[in-house]
Amino acid sequence: MKEIKAILSTYRQKTKSEKVALATVVRVEGSSYRRMGARMLVSENGNWIGGISGGCLEGDALKRARMAILKERASVITYDTSIDDDHQIGVGLGCNGIIDVLFSPINENDPSNAIEVLKKATSSTRNVRKLITIASCEDKQLTGKLFEFHDVESLNVLADIVNSAELAHSICSIEKSKYIIVHSSLSLFVEILPPPLQLLLFGHQYDVYPLIRQIKELGWDYSVVAPKTKVKDENVIEPSRFNNDIIDDFTAAILMSHSLQTDKENLKILLESAISYIGMLGPRVRSERIFKELNISHKISSIYAPTGLDIGATNPEEIALSILAEIKSVFSERTAAHLRERDIPIHSREQAMNFN
Repeated sequence: MKEIKAILSTYRQKTKSEKVALATVVRVEGSSYRRMGARMLVSENGNWIGGISGGCLEGDALKRARMAILKERASVITYDTSIDDDHQIGVGLGCNGIIDVLFSPINENDPSNAIEVLKKATSSTRNVRKLITIASCEDKQLTGKLFEFHDVESLNVLADIVNSAELAHSICSIEKSKYIIVHSSLSLFVEILPPPLQLLLFGHQYDVYPLIRQIKELGWDYSVVAPKTKVKDENVIEPSRFNNDIIDDFTAAILMSHSLQTDKENLKILLESAISYIGMLGPRVRSERIFKELNISHKISSIYAPTGLDIGATNPEEIALSILAEIKSVFSERTAAHLRERDIPIHSREQAMNFN
């Protein structure tokens, strides 16, 4: 989400006459630094924002994007880093993966161009969005088109090519981003775009600021629940005005007021919601005292006390890193173990989905 917002910000700042193209990773087979949905915006003058790899493919991608701008036509380029071919871009990288990148020129006069679709999909509402990119199509004018999927009517653009009702049924069942081969001349990238993680920081002491800085760098959303007179930040909610209604499936809370009574009262409020992560700053004995006074079990799955991973953190910045790493692991449903001890690939090796 952070990358998309950076792309939108850059697009807003370009000159009216400046032409741009959007590069999108629509398929990944094997290993790659970036996954499906990675994007970069390229200007005809060679400036770019975002990325489709760790930097190894961007040079060629700049040329491909500028070519798409010149031809005013979208195209898909396959980068294969799994073969030993001196003429293949990316050879020698050791990534052992195949990546399809779609290069789409942006037509400013088209109100439904990819940039406008991304703008709507990243609006203030914190809903999971499902986007569809036409990665390849017998109708070359449709290749590169991006639109948001809601129901079968969203597929009207493909009505003459495929059974829209059957395809819509298949797309509704998809919960993770996936590349779909509908038939030999039509393939789609179905992208699941969740809202950014949202953190609620219940506290106003100086250790809230390292958390805010790192949250901003990650591109997550946040609010500080504290008296506005005590926190120098634009995202502050007065405790009396806090409501559990802002909590959704992508929300975590940190109790860090350094007041046992305040943390206890805030915990009571949060436990009335369906929040899946409540982190409690401080030693275990402190948390256990709160549990005892509230007459609740210390085994409640949503409570992480003490909050954070065991990385030996000793200062506010390291503690913030520890907390945010744990939150990321929880929402990613990962164990936060050493990657060298992982026996399977870091990212799932899902095959393309065949519609038929």
